[in-house]
Amino acid sequence: MSEALVALAAAGGTAIVQAAGTDAWMHLRARLARLVGRGGMDEERRALAQLDRTAAVLATADSEVIGGLLARHEGIWQERLETLLESLPEREREAFASELQSLLVELPRGDLALRNRFEISGGTFHGTVQMAERIESTVHTAPPTSAGGGPYRADEEADGGPASTGSGT
Repeated sequence: MSEALVALAAAGGTAIVQAAGTDAWMHLRARLARLVGRGGMDEERRALAQLDRTAAVLATADSEVIGGLLARHEGIWQERLETLLESLPEREREAFASELQSLLVELPRGDLALRNRFEISGGTFHGTVQMAERIESTVHTAPPTSAGGGPYRADEEADGGPASTGSGT
């Protein structure tokens, strides 16, 4: 098999694990299963099941093992794509490679492999909590307001009322 096809299979394996758990996953999953199934419903179902297993393993992995699992599943999918490419007659191989390349080009770019896993457990929050993988616009936040609706003042009492102003009353 040519180096270009090996590289394409490797890119396919990488794209699969990077897309798992992202907005691109359902599109990639459906198209890749149809492509790998090559018109056979049973083979398409097997591909969907394997894709779902990959996504489930990666979604539930602890941060300590995720790197190894990403590499393992990239390899699994690269091997599957290479095996399929090798099994096809040259004309079908070219059509399969072209369609796989088109699918990979359509996927969104970015640091998908560097996804963060966010978790909050317990704690008390007295204001807005925002967690995001990526914020693509400027976010402006206003300072917290007091119970009366005006600007929050550090000298306000804990019950939300105005602090004593020292008027001696």
